[in-house]
Amino acid sequence: MLIGSVLLLISIVAGKTTYRFGVPTLILFVLVGMLAGSDGIGGLVFEDPKLAQFIGIVALNFILFSGGLDTSFRSIRPVLAQGIVLSTLGVLLTTILVGLFIHLILDFTLYEGLLLGAIVSSTDAAAVFSILRSKNLALKSNIRPTLELESGSNDPMAYFLTIAMLGLVMEPEKSLLTIIPFFFQQILLGVLCGFLFGKLSRTMINRIEISFEGLYPVLAIALMFMTFSLTNFVGGNGFLAIYLCGVYLGNHKLIHKKTILKVFDGLAWLMQIVLFLTLGLLVFPKQLMAISGIAIIISLFLVLVARPLSVFISLSFFKMKLRRRLYISWVGLRGAVPIVFATYPLLAGIDKANIIFNIVFFVSLTSVLLQGTTLSVIARWLHVALPAKVKAKTAADRLLHNPVNSDIFETELEADNPVVGKRLVHIEFPPTATIAFVRRNRKYIIPEGSMQLEAGDRLLILYDNDGTLSEIKKRLFLERNVYDEWL
Repeated sequence: MLIGSVLLLISIVAGKTTYRFGVPTLILFVLVGMLAGSDGIGGLVFEDPKLAQFIGIVALNFILFSGGLDTSFRSIRPVLAQGIVLSTLGVLLTTILVGLFIHLILDFTLYEGLLLGAIVSSTDAAAVFSILRSKNLALKSNIRPTLELESGSNDPMAYFLTIAMLGLVMEPEKSLLTIIPFFFQQILLGVLCGFLFGKLSRTMINRIEISFEGLYPVLAIALMFMTFSLTNFVGGNGFLAIYLCGVYLGNHKLIHKKTILKVFDGLAWLMQIVLFLTLGLLVFPKQLMAISGIAIIISLFLVLVARPLSVFISLSFFKMKLRRRLYISWVGLRGAVPIVFATYPLLAGIDKANIIFNIVFFVSLTSVLLQGTTLSVIARWLHVALPAKVKAKTAADRLLHNPVNSDIFETELEADNPVVGKRLVHIEFPPTATIAFVRRNRKYIIPEGSMQLEAGDRLLILYDNDGTLSEIKKRLFLERNVYDEWL
């Protein structure tokens, strides 16, 4: 515990210090782990890929679920098609291009090359979320939501391809066509379970009355792990399911939503640090030096050829300026996810597992170092960055700093109103409406979703237009025809 806490403290302090010089904090977490490992000054021996994989899967649960919670459906709706194409076709094209390149330059079979290509095919949500948000980088024309949607949703495709290619490496007599039914099973069950568990989680969080506010994030954690594990159990893609479950919950009203968002934001950062530290401990720097030359060539091919080609082909279906396509191509950061996926060949015991792991680790490290340090510079060169004072708000920011709407509506609840006795979260107010105050017994209360309405409560509601006001009146049974119909 002492060693772990010291490593955690060093990572945070080092990350805070070096961020001023433009070095991504994720690199520091890995380097701290490498320095503490068996080849470093710490001398800690850690050679357990199974434990590292388990830690990685747990960490990815938190990172993807938190990323989903923080994804505004309103912001991603205009780029939904682009994000889906990038996270599916883009990942597949990257896998094929990198796989063929490795097959040509190394003594790898086609399936072994495609396996390595699949492992490094997805951009890392942890890397993209943390670097974009820590730099407060404001980008033009929906580039940011496109990048965050792609990075949050392409891990499931990369996971599917990794497992499928690993199976073909172990049974090379099988045809590539055999993975097609597996693909549809993974994706369709992942999407279905994601939305079903999202609805179930929302119902449970809002309906179960818990005396302590701090237990609501614990309930959300239990539901998150249940979503992932049960989806995997039925043969679906658990990573896709937890991301979609998070998106669903993040875009609906929840009791103590502010608390849940804050807790998961902190836990996601903790998981990123733990994940990178663990992977840093697992690697042997001396082995990295042996493959550094070929790994640099593969990394440059991935960054300068495979990623741009896959992005340009994927986005050829959409109208978009060249400089925006170029920037999306550049923000193809590889991070911890490919390294976690690289533990699967290690556990499967295939011949080139160690070489694959070390190449993937080196590629991920150079990707974050090269691309992560230049995001702001490239954004300015390509003229896709907004002024520094413009900051895109996360879901947590929108909850904490909700802009004041243009109009105010005030009403008092009568004793026979059907909403009396209900919690605010169960009334389903329009997302563009905000209850600013509730006046009760001559006191003004700032309401939360768990607040139960009483007869005589006077509500002060902010709204944006007449359509929203009409919806508010319907929800509060203030329009005569709706009220009479309910009675």
